[in-house]
Amino acid sequence: MLIPLSLYIHIPWCIKKCPYCDFNSHALKNTLPEVAYLDTLIEDLKLDLPFAQNRKLQSIFFGGGTPSLISPNGIENLLCNIANLIAFDDNIEITLETNPGTVEHFDLADYKRAGINRISLGAQSFDDQKLKALGRIHCAAETLTAIEKLHRINFNSFNIDLMHGLPGQTLEQAMQDLTTAIDCQAPHISWYQLTIEPNTVFHKYPPRLPNDELTWQIQMQGETILATAGFKHYEVSAFAKAGHTCTHNKNYWDFGDYLGIGAGAHGKYTDLNTKEIKRTNKTRNPSDYLNPDKKFMTNIVTVAKAELPSEYMLNRLRLFSGFTLLDYEQHTGLSSTGITKILDAAQQDGFIKLTDQYYSVTDLGKRFLNDVMQMFLSGA
Repeated sequence: MLIPLSLYIHIPWCIKKCPYCDFNSHALKNTLPEVAYLDTLIEDLKLDLPFAQNRKLQSIFFGGGTPSLISPNGIENLLCNIANLIAFDDNIEITLETNPGTVEHFDLADYKRAGINRISLGAQSFDDQKLKALGRIHCAAETLTAIEKLHRINFNSFNIDLMHGLPGQTLEQAMQDLTTAIDCQAPHISWYQLTIEPNTVFHKYPPRLPNDELTWQIQMQGETILATAGFKHYEVSAFAKAGHTCTHNKNYWDFGDYLGIGAGAHGKYTDLNTKEIKRTNKTRNPSDYLNPDKKFMTNIVTVAKAELPSEYMLNRLRLFSGFTLLDYEQHTGLSSTGITKILDAAQQDGFIKLTDQYYSVTDLGKRFLNDVMQMFLSGA
C-alpha cells in the first residue's frame, strides 16, 4: 500500500495573539513580508521534495497564525509554484484557515478563484462576551456575515471551529453556540473543549472554567444535538455531514505522511524503501526562517520502532471508524503481534471492540480515551 501524502503550510502571523493559543504564531507588528515568505516556502519545499517519493498530494492545508492574511494572489501564485514541483491528486482538498474579522482576510470569493476549495472558519463562539473573554478581535455578527458569504458564493465545503467549556459558560450558552452553527448549515463542525496550555497567557492567569461535571454535560448534550442534526462524529472533536470529512486531518489521524513547510512546521514521512518513519521540524522564528544564511530544517528524527505502536495509536484511536491489524502493519512496518495483548486487555476493559476484523473504541473508550492511549504508551 502507498502511504497517502499531504502538505501543511504554516503562516506564523496573526493580528493579535489569543491568550489560549500555544501555536507558533506571532502578532504582526509591521507589514507582512508576503512575497519574501512565499518565495521562501517554495525553497523550503524544494528541499523536502525527496520525501514525497513521487507521490501526489491528496490535500494541502494552510494553518497558522492567520493564513488569510496572505492575499488571494499570493495564495494562487504559491499553489501554481507548488503544482510545478509536485503533482496534485485530481480530487485534492485545499483548506485555508481564516478568522471571521474583516481585517483578517481578503474577499472569500477571491480565495475560491485562487484555488482554495475548503475554508476553516475560526468562529470559536457566537457570544460576543465569550469572544471578548477569549481575546478574539471579531464579533459574532462578522462570523455570520462570513458564513452567509460562503453560501452565496457556493463555497460548499467549509468548517466552523467552535470551543466549549469557555470562561463562565453555562450549558445553555454552549448549546446555543452549537445550535447556531448547525442553523448556519455548516457541513463540518470542529467542536472541542478549551484547554489551558503551557506558555500561554491563560496558563499564567487562569480564567474560571466550567467544572468537570458541567463540561461532561455539555459534551454529552452537544453530541446528541449534532447526531440529531445529521452529523457523524468521526473523530474526537470533528463532526461532519456525509461527504464532508476533512481529508487532510483524517490523513494525520490515519498515520499518513505529510510534508510541513513554513516557520515552525513539522512533517512526517515514511521511507518507502526502508519503511523507516521520520519526523521533521522547521525553524520556529519567522525572521530566522526568512534568513537565507540559516537552514530551514532544525532536525530529522527517525522514530524508534519501540515508539511506533504508541505513535500509531495516539493518532489512530482519535478516529472512530476502526482499523485492522493489516492497517497497523502497513502504516508502521511492524508485525501486529506486538499489540494484540494490549488490544485484548482493552477489549476486556470494555474500551475497544472488534467487529469484522476492525478494532474501534467503544462509548466507554471514547470517554476514557486518554487512558486507552496510555495502555499503548506503557505496554508497547
